[in-house]
Amino acid sequence: MKVTVDTATCQGHARCRAICPELFELDELEQKSHVKLATVPPELEGRAKRAVNECPESALSLDR
Repeated sequence: MKVTVDTATCQGHARCRAICPELFELDELEQKSHVKLATVPPELEGRAKRAVNECPESALSLDR
């Protein structure tokens, strides 16, 4: 599973990072989310799905 961030849509609410800091980080300059890992480890899949579902801007997506 892979998660992506549409940085043009992201507004920097950082809910994804709050839910799964192992997977998401904020760009220091723009304060927008970025994915830290190329592939979501199985143990983080549940929190990755939650982050996607709770993003207020729908800037996150999952691909299998």
